[in-house]
Amino acid sequence: QVQPVESGGGLVEAGASLNLSCTASGRTGYSYTMGWFRQAPGKEREFVAGISWSGVRTYYSESVKGRFTISRDNAKNTVYLQMNSLKPEDTAVYYCATSALWGSTRGRDFDSWGQGTQVTVSS
Repeated sequence: QVQPVESGGGLVEAGASLNLSCTASGRTGYSYTMGWFRQAPGKEREFVAGISWSGVRTYYSESVKGRFTISRDNAKNTVYLQMNSLKPEDTAVYYCATSALWGSTRGRDFDSWGQGTQVTVSS
C-alpha cells in the first residue's frame, strides 16, 4: 500500500503561484499513475491533473490547463503540482492519489489518498 502525503498549501493572493508536493511512502516499487484532485467547500471532489509513471504523459482538467503543471521525481517518490495564475475559484483542499490505471479522472479509480493540503486564494 502506498501512502501519499501532501504539502505546500497556503494562503495567497489571486495571480500568485504555489507549488504543491506529494511524497509517497510504503510499497512504491511498482508503476503507478499519480493524480491531483481538489475539493472546495460544498462541492464535489474534482480531478485536476494526472501523470504517468514515467512522467512523460500528463493530462489536466480544462479548468487548470495552461496554468498548472504536474511533474514527478521517482527517485524521491514525489509528485509536484506547480500552480500559476491562481484564481479564487482554485480555493480547495488538494489531494494526491495513486492509481494502477492510466488516464482516469474518476476518484474511484484511485486507491491511495493523502490527507490533503489547503489552498486558499484571496481576491
